[in-house]
Amino acid sequence: MTKSRFGRLRKAVTVSLTAILALSVMAGCTGGKAADKGEEKVLRIGVLYGSTDDSWFRQQYTDIFEYANPNVKIEIVPAVDQNQYRYNDGTEPYVQPDYLESMKKIMTGSNPVDVVVADTSVLKQLIQENLLKQLDPLIQEDKFDTSDFVPSVLDGLKDLGDGNLYALTPSFSSSALFYNKKIFTDAGVEPPSDKSTWDDIFAKARLVASGEGKDRIYGFSFNRYQGNDPYWDMQYSYINSLQLKTFDDKAETMTVDSPQWIKVWEAISKLSKDKIIPDSNSGMNGNEPWTAVSGDLFLSGKVAMTIGESYYINEIADANNNASKIKNFTPVDWDVVTSPVHAEKPDIGGNVYFNNTFSINSSAPNADTAWEYVRFINGEEYAKLKSRSNTYEMVSRKSYIQPKQGLSYNIQAFYLLKPLPPSDPKADKMMSEKPGLYNITNIGRNYFQQVLDNKKTPEEALKEWAEKGNKMLQEIKLNPKTQFQEDGTPFVPEDSGVKY
Repeated sequence: MTKSRFGRLRKAVTVSLTAILALSVMAGCTGGKAADKGEEKVLRIGVLYGSTDDSWFRQQYTDIFEYANPNVKIEIVPAVDQNQYRYNDGTEPYVQPDYLESMKKIMTGSNPVDVVVADTSVLKQLIQENLLKQLDPLIQEDKFDTSDFVPSVLDGLKDLGDGNLYALTPSFSSSALFYNKKIFTDAGVEPPSDKSTWDDIFAKARLVASGEGKDRIYGFSFNRYQGNDPYWDMQYSYINSLQLKTFDDKAETMTVDSPQWIKVWEAISKLSKDKIIPDSNSGMNGNEPWTAVSGDLFLSGKVAMTIGESYYINEIADANNNASKIKNFTPVDWDVVTSPVHAEKPDIGGNVYFNNTFSINSSAPNADTAWEYVRFINGEEYAKLKSRSNTYEMVSRKSYIQPKQGLSYNIQAFYLLKPLPPSDPKADKMMSEKPGLYNITNIGRNYFQQVLDNKKTPEEALKEWAEKGNKMLQEIKLNPKTQFQEDGTPFVPEDSGVKY
């Protein structure tokens, strides 16, 4: 075993022992039916995917509960067993699993799971099909305190259940707008504020952008990495938050030839052409070796504002702490505000995402124990422990969301906004069954590039994309397995069973 691997193992054991010691107190405080000594109970937890090695999930979510409740044995049941793909020799086509239907199978039958762990798209569908137990009565009966939950998290979960709670989540991920204080001070411009609109941010970006060539400072970037692509960058943060669709729900007609799409392409293409946002060549210096700093537009001081996840704070702090060891690097004076919002959706954005929601199967054989588990994993003591060890997500209880490494910054920026509505599992399934639909989105880049090259106006380019896309949709309608080359020429793969 290498020294580094031994170090990681020792750290993991230390963390586990710390949790166990802490939970020796928690074991006597659960006060629920599962904590009572008595006959052994088996709690089956259904997860979307997994394998025979479920150690990571157990370390994160079940080991401490089993320690606190020695009469409960937990079984992890994956809806999709990923081990099956290890033995595919390439002669059989890869078929994208249907996670929703797979989850429904392990929730029904002779031995259904008790607890369901899913993402929001699957969760919403399960709620709509009345397959999950409503948690509000249980919360009220046990006087389980949810007042400390981040409002946007709790409200986001309630939105999935039409105002009722069918799931709780102990943690969430999100992003915010990082900005360089010095660049704003030097330009004499007020820094951005929480819930600024995209138009406000773009206006400020124009005011702080400066310099030419390799010395250019861009006003804004959708992400911090070199080699940005304006077309794909705007898809994730800007177009998705507007919930604009490329084609209708039945994948029969293109919807990009509209005033809203034209407005988006006009705004983003102008920012790119005016060098307010970077493109694929921005920040590149052929004589400079790539490093973790030089490859980061924000850390290297080449962009005034960028969208980043909460764990990006660790990277900034690490670089600042090691500034003396980094060539040509000046520590970044920074802060954060909420990700930009659209005026018509002023409280939604930030790529807030619930990676693991915990629910109770309506057909759970051990519903009481299932509730004890869901309550435990979303409780105050669990949040207290995880707030110190979870570096990639934030705990859902705001009392335990604290700035990292003793820093001072606007941490609320990561949880002031509500999440976008989840994607529709039926739409995801359609995309899987008709892989050519991805080609339609991809070919849109060709038309956007024509706008950047001043060959077409946004209105002209979008009209042509719509016309081309409608022809592609017709080909897919005739044969769902149809795919397309980069120029839109249709073809059907020789292995006609392939699905992506």
